[in-house]
Amino acid sequence: MKPAQFSYHRARSIAGAVGLLTELGDEAKVIAGGQSLVAMMNFRLARPEHLIDISRIPGLDAIARDGDGLRIGALATHHAVETADLGPGFRLLSDAMRWVGHLPIRTRGTVGGSLAHADATAEWCLLAVLLDARIVVEGPAGRRTVEAGDFFQGVFTTALEPDELIVEVLFPRPAPRAVLTEFAERRGDFAIVAAAVDLDAPRVVLGGVAPVPLRVPEAEAVLTQAVSGNEGYSTRIHSRVGAAAAEAIDVRDEPGVSAHYRRGLVRTLVARACEEAATR
Repeated sequence: MKPAQFSYHRARSIAGAVGLLTELGDEAKVIAGGQSLVAMMNFRLARPEHLIDISRIPGLDAIARDGDGLRIGALATHHAVETADLGPGFRLLSDAMRWVGHLPIRTRGTVGGSLAHADATAEWCLLAVLLDARIVVEGPAGRRTVEAGDFFQGVFTTALEPDELIVEVLFPRPAPRAVLTEFAERRGDFAIVAAAVDLDAPRVVLGGVAPVPLRVPEAEAVLTQAVSGNEGYSTRIHSRVGAAAAEAIDVRDEPGVSAHYRRGLVRTLVARACEEAATR
């Protein structure tokens, strides 16, 4: 299928893009890599009357250290992060990119686009929640920063106002012992379940089990208890964390994926992520 008719606008600056969003209102959508939006338009799941192309705005693709943290521009591609030397503290980000679709998608898709799309299984959404990322957005009133935990509000729904644009995302702390893993039926497909673990936080975040990336306090408590009780990390502890995560989620049978199967994936993936993170 082909998309419904729309008007195309190219923004040359952040201010220009914000001005167009303000002028054109709710019927305008921002496009950068277009890996999610174009597919939805082709199936007529999205019918914006105006597309605002921000792909030529200079400076929005930067990847730079900020003290102990890391700043990634909204137009940085998945592949740019995958191939960048981020240092051992942010190896998690580059390693996680191998789960993002196929290479052509990674070379076009952008960090900001993934966050704005807010798919609950998307790798960048899980990573943002896992590492307490701060998402910088700009609108007519200027710039503001939204904590990742407050940014994702529902199915494909974020805290972005209609006239706001994601500018960059700040990961404020390194995570040398953190891992993201997932399971899909075929390589490059959307994940049925994704799991991200940071042993130092400690933090456990799941995708594919709720409308937004889901922290699991019950599993995090097991990690905390293991550290405070000097048990250390072991296969037994990893299994307990996975079991706690599986028991805590509220899932139902869906066509092709039973609740039992999804819980089994959660149990296995969380334990696997813990085991891999412990070796770092």
